[in-house]
Amino acid sequence: MDAPPAPPLRKIIHIDMDAFYASVEQRDDPALRGRPLAVGYAGPRGVVAAASYEARRFGVRSAMASSTARRKCPELIFVPPRFDAYRAVSRQIHAIFADFTSLIEPLSLDEAYLDVTGADSATDVATRIRARIRAETGLTASAGVSYNKFLAKIASDQNKPDGLCVVTPRQGAAFAAALPVARFHGVGPKTAARMAQLGIHDGAQLRDYDLAALHQHFGKAAAYYHAAAHGHDDRPVRPDREHKSISAERTFDVDLIRPADLIAALEPIADAAWVRVERSGLHGRTVTLKVKYADFSIMTRSRSFAAPVADLRAFSDAGAALMNALCPVPRGVRLLGLGLSAFHHPAQDGARQLGLALPPVTERT
Repeated sequence: MDAPPAPPLRKIIHIDMDAFYASVEQRDDPALRGRPLAVGYAGPRGVVAAASYEARRFGVRSAMASSTARRKCPELIFVPPRFDAYRAVSRQIHAIFADFTSLIEPLSLDEAYLDVTGADSATDVATRIRARIRAETGLTASAGVSYNKFLAKIASDQNKPDGLCVVTPRQGAAFAAALPVARFHGVGPKTAARMAQLGIHDGAQLRDYDLAALHQHFGKAAAYYHAAAHGHDDRPVRPDREHKSISAERTFDVDLIRPADLIAALEPIADAAWVRVERSGLHGRTVTLKVKYADFSIMTRSRSFAAPVADLRAFSDAGAALMNALCPVPRGVRLLGLGLSAFHHPAQDGARQLGLALPPVTERT
């Protein structure tokens, strides 16, 4: 099959701060520098929000249960997150971006796409941005430079920490072909496992797989996967990009049925989801619970509030209330998920964050 037509040439930079939360903590407390550090809570239901590079050497990763992280690294130091501090640094970083381009698509507090197509050299722009971030914040950032978002994002992770990787149009197809499919944006562990069953382990095998057959297995996403394997991605940088929802979920080794077990299992899921909410810098009004039963049927329950959910406790309580309303469950539960949606950007949100202090406005299934 012929390769998809090449998209118009762009100059895209993906900037990703290095171990952002942990690096801010180490910057602000010299006693933490060079030591294995986790941002999060050490309790039995705690979740790691971020890990320093010293901790990552032991296998500690974000979204990992704190108890697991402690087993991997007994010397691990936990510090509670300070999201106000992270937001302040994020504002500094985004102000630097704005000095180089108005085409900025934030992905979270610590990463963004920049379209600098009008610049003489995107590599020079990325170098200057990284230098200013270091000078003005005392932190390091890694950058990927390429002609599309797919390659720029992967490139930013190529030489971390404090690295720069450039993938030119001439290199793009070969670069994508050599990648394990698990590194493709949008290919999670389950999709990678399904691809492996089809004999697809890297970009070259994905590129050479028949698109029609690929579509039978992966639906609408097949066209994106196939194009990316050729080094193509025509998505523009969207300054007005909006999150529709942010969530986390977990599949259990053993189906749960007791209400107490379900409520307990929901707590670390809420923690993991709230880390992502805080990282986005967004405020949302709708909490959604997802339940997948042992027979693979799925049920969702949502509750919307008049003002944004105030904090983790309010978010977790809303999830627990939705879970309690479903109990006793008719059959075992194999997966739970909890998410937040109906976002308002903080700058547009003049209302005080009352969270659960106000009665629900709507409830839907």
